[in-house]
Amino acid sequence: MGHKLEHKVAIVTGATSGMGKAIARSFVANGASVVLSGRNIERGKKLAKELGDQALFLSGDVSIGTYNEQLVRLAVERFGRLDILSLNAGILGIGSVTDLEEHVWNTTLHTNLSSIFLLSKYAIPELQKQPGSSILINASIAAYKSFPQHPAYCASKAGSLALMRQMAVEYAPSIRVNAMCPGPVDTPLLHDSAKAFNDPSKAVENAGKSTLLNRLGKASDVANLALFLVSEDASWITGSAMTIDGGKINT
Repeated sequence: MGHKLEHKVAIVTGATSGMGKAIARSFVANGASVVLSGRNIERGKKLAKELGDQALFLSGDVSIGTYNEQLVRLAVERFGRLDILSLNAGILGIGSVTDLEEHVWNTTLHTNLSSIFLLSKYAIPELQKQPGSSILINASIAAYKSFPQHPAYCASKAGSLALMRQMAVEYAPSIRVNAMCPGPVDTPLLHDSAKAFNDPSKAVENAGKSTLLNRLGKASDVANLALFLVSEDASWITGSAMTIDGGKINT
C-alpha cells in the first residue's frame, strides 16, 4: 500500500468508468480519501463499496453548478478538507459540424469544459487552504490532433488546456494546475469514439497500431501519471499538459 496521498482528500469526476475509475482506485490505494462523481448510480455505489470507508459516491451532472457545490461540500463535511480535483468527466458528441445538432454541441461543451470551470470555481477556496493542493484535468490528444466526426470533443479538449493554463497563472503558487492528454486508451469511450468510423473494430485496432509502442494504453497507465502529477513528486510542475499516448505518430 502506497502513501503518496496520505491524509489528502480528492474529488474525482467521471469516476464510474475507464480512466476516472482507475484514478480513483489509485488515489485510495495511495492513502487518499475520495469523493466519487458520476452519473451511473449502480456503478458508483459498487465502486464506493469496493474502496471502503475512504470513498463516498454522489451521483449527478457535472455541468450543473449546484451539483459541483454539493461535491465540494460533501468532501469538506465528511473528510474535513479538500486537496485535489481530478477532472475526468467527458462525452464525445459525435457528428460533423454540418450534421451535429446544436443541443449535442452544447451538451458536449458543458460536460467537457464548463464542468471544469464550475467545479474549480467552488473548490478553489477550499484548495487554497491546503498546502500542495492541485487541479488535474484529463484532456486528450484531441486538443492537438484532429479526428473525423469529433468537432465538439476536439474543441472542448483544446479549451480545457487554455483554461488549465489560465488557472495555473491565476492561482499560483498556492494551487498547481496541470492536464494530461491521453491518446488511444482501451476504455468504453474509445470504443464509442470508434463508431464514428465505417469499421469500428478495425478503427480500435488501428489506433493501437498507430502508436510507437504498438498497443492501446490502459486506464492504469493514465492513473499512474495522474498519481504523479497530484503528488509531491510533481511539486515543481504547473501549467503543463503531459501527453501520454504511446508515441502516437499520426491522426
